[in-house]
Amino acid sequence: MKISDLKAFKQSGEKITCLTAYDASFSRLFDACGIDIILVGDSLGNVIQGGENTLGVTMKDMIYHTQSVAKGIQDALLIADMPYQSYESADQTLANAQRLIDAGAQMVKFEGGQEHKDSFEILQANNIPVCGHLGLQPQSVIEMSGYKVQGKDEASANRIIDDALALEALGVDVLVLECVPAELAKKVSQAISIPTIGIGAGVDCDGQVLVSYDMLGINTGHMPKFVKNFLKGNSDIQGAVNAFIGAVKNQTFPGDEHSY
Repeated sequence: MKISDLKAFKQSGEKITCLTAYDASFSRLFDACGIDIILVGDSLGNVIQGGENTLGVTMKDMIYHTQSVAKGIQDALLIADMPYQSYESADQTLANAQRLIDAGAQMVKFEGGQEHKDSFEILQANNIPVCGHLGLQPQSVIEMSGYKVQGKDEASANRIIDDALALEALGVDVLVLECVPAELAKKVSQAISIPTIGIGAGVDCDGQVLVSYDMLGINTGHMPKFVKNFLKGNSDIQGAVNAFIGAVKNQTFPGDEHSY
């Protein structure tokens, strides 16, 4: 899978599928099922390390898991999260992004908008593909006063739209929209030419991502509204992944019950 393929999907209306993976066994299975994108998410801080949030994840953690996941992939595009405080300056961003690329990632993802202009620019100048992340930003969960829907009022919605347009202009290739009202996600997706990947952002995004552990019902805590357990009704993990891919492609997931 190439970045150009994702842009072609957006143009043709075919939905993009994405799941997180943290090891070679899961990435190999997801890849064999035909998933479009595999994300080595800093969500490993929750589902692997047992943390309350993602803030304790380090670059060492992300490099280790990216190397592991890369070994299982033949076709899917591999994106790796840049963890908390790994992109505080442009030079730091470039150094850490290069480490993830060297570990096997084809693209790096980090959270935030125009405040990271210098970081977006230096990665663009060094030909490192970037996935942006707007809306709910788990690394800013303290500043955002918890895991809350973003962009519900006009001012915050306009900021998200403005940031999306700015990120596209700064050379970002893909944009994750997390926990924003479905109508806002639709507006953003229509306003920019790069693909949007939604999580709790409605069916009108150009693709959907879920944390694989949530998608498989491996969640002993609070299950977010946007999550569906695809293992229910399927006899094995492969069946669940195929069901997820099919539901995203035919636009039956997310339904209204999974959107804000």
